[in-house]
Parts: sequence; structure tokens; C-alpha cells
Amino acid sequence: MKIALFATCIVDAMFPRVAIATTKILERLGHEVVFPQNQVCCGQMHINSGYLADALPVVRNHVTAFEGSDYIVAPSGSCVASVKHQQPLVARKGGDSGLEEAANHVGDRTYELSQFLVDVLGVSDAAELGSYFPHRVTYHPSCHGKRMLRLGERPINLVRTVEGIDLRKLPDADECCGFGGTFSFKNPAVSGAMAAAKIENIEESGADICTAGDASCLLHIDGAMMKRGVDKRTLHFAEILASTKEQPWSI
Repeated sequence: MKIALFATCIVDAMFPRVAIATTKILERLGHEVVFPQNQVCCGQMHINSGYLADALPVVRNHVTAFEGSDYIVAPSGSCVASVKHQQPLVARKGGDSGLEEAANHVGDRTYELSQFLVDVLGVSDAAELGSYFPHRVTYHPSCHGKRMLRLGERPINLVRTVEGIDLRKLPDADECCGFGGTFSFKNPAVSGAMAAAKIENIEESGADICTAGDASCLLHIDGAMMKRGVDKRTLHFAEILASTKEQPWSI
């Protein structure tokens, strides 16, 4: 199967390891992964800030970049949620019915990584990936993945089945980490307080590593931990799944 990788802006620019890990996982399962060269932003930042007209050409570019792909996979719940729910809205508001139809078609074929592994490929146990990660880990469910995509237990169930892992329960896991895209810039005090509460819960869990499905959340949490001098790490769950005994993922 040929799968188009939608890397997302933040992963491409700041966390390329996550894109590499996603590719390794899919290739390990016997699939071909391609990277459409003209992909850029999905437009989420524009849309969430109310700039729908400015988002229109961004949506048009995204649809063009991924048209013709059988499946599109991204290691990001928030960006997949934007593609599925926001891009058709932008096209409709812009009066472009053809683009709306194309955006819906692209959205129907776009999946968050855990969603694709479980729902499309039928992978429910990380043993099928040969995953091995002997570390204490806790899992933070990002808001968009949980509430917009309704990923449920898919990501944590995959992480739970990784050989060697010591998965710790995160207190108040459903609470937002405080990033929220432009929310953290517009409301830094509130965002910082929410991050502090999340970090306290991570510390309470006893884990050394906090994992999640969105690099943006992990960037926010990791930055707040460094600022507070907390000796813990963040890691995208794709990196955990990509780690094996033969090729352990560096942390």
C-alpha cells in the first residue's frame, strides 16, 4: 500500500524524528511511504484565529498536494482534525463548492497515526511492530485527538503493549496542557498555569517520560519542564513504537 506522509509544520521544522519514526513504523508493516513535496501548513493556525479568507489558499494547496493519495497519515491529532473538520468549512465559507468536495475527499482519506494503525491496518498490539522501550512512561491525551477525532484508547493501548514499558497512570489526564496553538500566545499566564498543573501530574505519575500524539503539546510541556528545572523528558508515541531491541530509539 502507498501511504502519503503528512508531516505537519511543527514536526517538519522542529521534530523531524517523529516523521522518521512514523515512516519506520509504516515501512516495517510492509507499506511504501511517500512525502508529497508541496505540502505545507494545513491552515489550522489561520482558521483558529478567524482568518478564513487567508486560510483558503492554504487549504487549496493542501488538497492539491494530497489529491490522488490512497491514504494520508499524520502523527498529529490536531492537524488531522483540522483537515477533516475545518478545511471543508473554509472552502464552503469561501464559496468554492469544488474545493469543499475535494477537501472532504482528502479528509476522508486522512488518518492520525494510531487511528490508521488500529482502524485501517488492524494493528492493536505493538508486538506486531517489534516495539521495545524499557522506560517509565505516562501518556497525555491531546485535546483535539480526544475530543474532535475521538481517538479514545487507541494511542495508549498501543503504548501499553510495547515490550518492556512501565506505563504509569497520569492524574487528571483529560485536562489540557495549556498549549492550544495561539491560545498560549494570547493567554500566556493561563497557559503557563495549565502547563504547571500538567507537570505536577507528570511528576506524581512517577514516570520519567511523558508521551503524547501531538508534537505541539509535547513542545509546550517540555519547555515548561525545562523552565521549572524538572528532570523529565517528552517523546512522541511514534518514537516509542519505532524503538526496537535491535535499534533502540535514543532519548
